[in-house]
Amino acid sequence: MTIEAERTTPDTRDLTLRRFRHTSVVGGSNLPPVPMDALPPGPRWPAIVQTVALMRFRHQFHPWLHRRYGDAYTVNLIPGGRPLVLFTRPEVTKEIFAADPEVFHAGKGNAILGPIMGEHSLLLQDGGEHHRARKMLMPAFLGHALRGYRGMVAEVAAAEVDGWREGETFRALERMNSLTLEVILRVVFGVTDEKRLAQLRPAVNHTVEINPAILLGWAYPRLQKLGPWRRTVENQVDLDRLMYAEIRERRGASDLGDRTDVLSRLLAATDPEDPTSGLDDTELRDQLVTLLLAGHETTASALSWALVEVGRSPDLLARTQRAADEGDDAWLEAVLKESMRLHPIIPMVVRTLMKPATVGGWDLPAGATVGPSIIMSHQQESNFADPEVFRPERFLGGDAPALNVWIPFGGGVRRCIGAGFSLMEGVEVLREVFSRYDVSAVGHDVPKVRNITSVPRRGARIRVRRRRSV
Repeated sequence: MTIEAERTTPDTRDLTLRRFRHTSVVGGSNLPPVPMDALPPGPRWPAIVQTVALMRFRHQFHPWLHRRYGDAYTVNLIPGGRPLVLFTRPEVTKEIFAADPEVFHAGKGNAILGPIMGEHSLLLQDGGEHHRARKMLMPAFLGHALRGYRGMVAEVAAAEVDGWREGETFRALERMNSLTLEVILRVVFGVTDEKRLAQLRPAVNHTVEINPAILLGWAYPRLQKLGPWRRTVENQVDLDRLMYAEIRERRGASDLGDRTDVLSRLLAATDPEDPTSGLDDTELRDQLVTLLLAGHETTASALSWALVEVGRSPDLLARTQRAADEGDDAWLEAVLKESMRLHPIIPMVVRTLMKPATVGGWDLPAGATVGPSIIMSHQQESNFADPEVFRPERFLGGDAPALNVWIPFGGGVRRCIGAGFSLMEGVEVLREVFSRYDVSAVGHDVPKVRNITSVPRRGARIRVRRRRSV
């Protein structure tokens, strides 16, 4: 079967449309209303105003909430005015991550992503379904598998950075987005045919660049008939057709057992409790889109900030180039981790309470959504000395931050399954860049919100020159 033939198959379109019509975007929507007097204090503004502030102005709103209300505060969000209780103390973060996953549901907290990711997404599942899916996906992201991907990532990274022109000034975010997209398509999806890549790239980009207003709009079905929402649905139809066709064709590949990309590994995965059961096409589609959204622009943004921060300091540049030359992966990983700390890509980690629970000393009712603020955890002096300073040394030696303080990948049984892949990818990209180029930052940059992630507002502008000693 070819991708072109799959474009004429009607059932794929029906699957996509049903997902948008029937996937709830309201976490805990089957739970009773939450009494507001049982919650920590917070703004009294209309829910729409609080939602906009939290999604569009997160880097100002989180610190303001912390200054105004202290270590725990409540924000009310649309649709339905559902409360979100955010905490900033590391001991409460540890408490949430260690809590019973049958009570603290992460999937419901991520429900807004449902129409795009699908009901089988690891991010949206809870309980036994999540346990089953995670066990099936995990082998594709463990040490042996990661070592197998490393060479492919390095090859993609080298092809990108070798094309940079001497003395060129450009937005690092654009180049890193292009690079991480190729990694997703070639290393995760396992697509190498250029014709297919050309079809996938625009559909994937349109999915990644979705506006937060589009996500919120799924709570109001009538909006699906209007311009931006309708175009999002049609783009998803196109992407789903391409992905289902790739999945179905890969199942019949004669070399499937020899392939090392993530999709091929997932096709061979079986349920540990039922070895005759694997992931069906819809489950594979949902997990691939989850990996796409969770691992594309997030890694690109972290890499962009890393290039800018290293490019601001000749000493940091020299140290990082030496690490690239000598294979000092610990330093390169520390640079990436410090980039994720100083410039959080995602603002918070959330769980929806299925039963009443005590969190951070607060007796909270079922239906409340709770979680640590990543932004506040990463910028508090009590967690990181001189938090405004870019200092990779924080992540070396015995004094590395605790897992409940540095939390870009969440934590507990719901820690991001792709964390190891992201760090491996970042190290390989930084190695390819700094083994070839002197990098200098151009101008100042600040974060802005694009879709659900934060990225450099001015694109992280850098200038590159070929290293004379290489």
